[in-house]
Amino acid sequence: MRPTHTTYLRPFRRGLTSVVLCSSLVLPQLAAAQSAPAGTMKQDAATSGKVDVASEGFATAGKNEHADDATEAKIQGGALSASGNSRSLALTSQASVRVRRGKNELSAAAAANYGRSAASGADPLTTTMENYQGKLRYDRFVTDRLALFTSISGRRDRFQGLDLRLNLDPGLAYYFVQGPKHQLWGEAGYDMQFDVRRNDAIQSALNEDGTLLGKTKTRHSARLFAGYRNSLNENVKFNTGVEYLQAFPDTEFWRLNWDIGLTAAIATRFSLATTFSLRYDHQPLVGIKTTDTLTAINLVYQLL
Repeated sequence: MRPTHTTYLRPFRRGLTSVVLCSSLVLPQLAAAQSAPAGTMKQDAATSGKVDVASEGFATAGKNEHADDATEAKIQGGALSASGNSRSLALTSQASVRVRRGKNELSAAAAANYGRSAASGADPLTTTMENYQGKLRYDRFVTDRLALFTSISGRRDRFQGLDLRLNLDPGLAYYFVQGPKHQLWGEAGYDMQFDVRRNDAIQSALNEDGTLLGKTKTRHSARLFAGYRNSLNENVKFNTGVEYLQAFPDTEFWRLNWDIGLTAAIATRFSLATTFSLRYDHQPLVGIKTTDTLTAINLVYQLL
């Protein structure tokens, strides 16, 4: 059974939290709130926590507190290094931009995550996490509560056995609650997933149970999403969302994604973002675990 990057990330989490919290000590005291990223949704609060900017259609509509004209750009990143009895190196980075003009909105995001570790000083460093992602989405607001959208995302993930996972997701978004501090909305649409599998994943499946996998695979799914955002006060924001994808006609394939995020402004352009992500695939590739979880705290800088 091949270990996933989640297994190896567990030793890093406490170290990553300490690194970020220490960084905040040199920043100015709390200032007026900015448009801090809202967690693991479209605003991509923490790169290591929101590692899935290209997560199979998991992209939410971008209506932002009635703002008909807005420009946002963010960069974030983190690193962890350890030596001695155990050695490790983890790097994570992300950039995102959102532009809203009238009833039209365009957003884009990219992320990269990489990690290596060794159990002792004598062991060579082994790559334990490696993925690269990108996402592009367009929203057209028909009314204040109803939007049409389409998004395309790509992911390359060594430990999910993927050279490429491409997702195309058109759909509808409707806002049941649309206030300056609260948003509750749902989305419904279609997901087309195209996978290009790694040769070593194909070989692993063949060796384990004799299954001969094709190099590529296309899967069609119905997609449902529910999301909630809350500005608890002018410095703190909370959001969460759940996505369900049901494949057809092969109904044994389904996926569930859940994200939750909390951000706090700590200076004029800086914020701390804490996120948790869960990804469940009912029928993953042979040798790949069904569930991945990621928990992270990261420092975010708001460019615009």
